[in-house]
Amino acid sequence: MSKVSDCVISCSRLSKFYEQGSTKLAVLSDINLRVGMGEKIAIVGTSGSGKTTLLNLLGGLDLPSSGTVTVAGKNLNEINESDRGFLRNKYLGFVFQFHHLLGEFTALENVTMPLLISGSDVREAEVSSELMLKRVGLLNRISHKPSELSGGERQRVAIARALVNEPKCVLLDEPTGNLDKYTAVEIQQLLADLNESLHTSFIMVTHDDSMANTMSRKLVLEGGILHE
Repeated sequence: MSKVSDCVISCSRLSKFYEQGSTKLAVLSDINLRVGMGEKIAIVGTSGSGKTTLLNLLGGLDLPSSGTVTVAGKNLNEINESDRGFLRNKYLGFVFQFHHLLGEFTALENVTMPLLISGSDVREAEVSSELMLKRVGLLNRISHKPSELSGGERQRVAIARALVNEPKCVLLDEPTGNLDKYTAVEIQQLLADLNESLHTSFIMVTHDDSMANTMSRKLVLEGGILHE
């Protein structure tokens, strides 16, 4: 368990439900989680168990029905959408099952986007992005557009984009779900190396037991409740 001073993201008594007429459909119930610096956490569970919903709440992409999410000491419930966007850009990175790269831009241009949004100088952003693409093994592909890259290469670009702003925590939603087994193992090793070298925390939801077992903590989401 992480110390308060080391905590990069946490939630307390987090719940999410949806109303269907007079009925409330509970997706998440009373979840507590604290993630320390450099921790690697896997969240596993069956399809429809609420894993992606939990990840969206932790990243401020959605708001809870009750409870709190705290990022960098800020309660996401108590700030407006503009400030939540600032926190996401500065402190969090996102990697999804589908890479969500912008097809009309090169790998380098896609990776520079978070830096430009945060107000970085264009040239400085390009230098930082080149270094991050080198870290993920794609320095020779920086001028290629997504359609010219393999599935594994596109996901490496997405990982570089998530890490280029040096976030405290990266949220990963089935990052190897659309990859073949060999490429998935490569991405798994890449994430482990980046975690060790950058000390960035990872929270990953996955169906892949082999990947979940490489993380420092493995949590199970079942019946809307998170089990250690």
